[in-house]
Amino acid sequence: MARISGIDLPRNKRVVVGLTYIFGIGRSRSETILTKAAVSPSVRVKDLTEDDVRKIQKVINDEGNVEGDLRKKVQMDIKRLIEIGSYRGYRHCRNLPVRGQRTHTNARTRKGPRKGIGIARKKEE
Repeated sequence: MARISGIDLPRNKRVVVGLTYIFGIGRSRSETILTKAAVSPSVRVKDLTEDDVRKIQKVINDEGNVEGDLRKKVQMDIKRLIEIGSYRGYRHCRNLPVRGQRTHTNARTRKGPRKGIGIARKKEE
């Protein structure tokens, strides 16, 4: 089991896909990391040697900003927007869509389940 940046990579996937399980690494960044580390992207995670894992870890540490550091940076950016009172900060604060989407009909993922106007009760006879 290869463990990089505190994340256990899935054993049966190719390395180029397995690295995307790390927060902050997508497909293109994964490919550049493997190129710099001189590791073949087609090899499976379970077939990686300790030396390959060490080279990949070194490249990721040199580039920086993955997992905890990146999550902390994103949270600090959101907190800054809220503190300065920007429109985007206001939207974050109220759990509404931030990037200009409509909210009259959609946005249920961000707003949560519908709140009913009132509970319809059966009339007692």
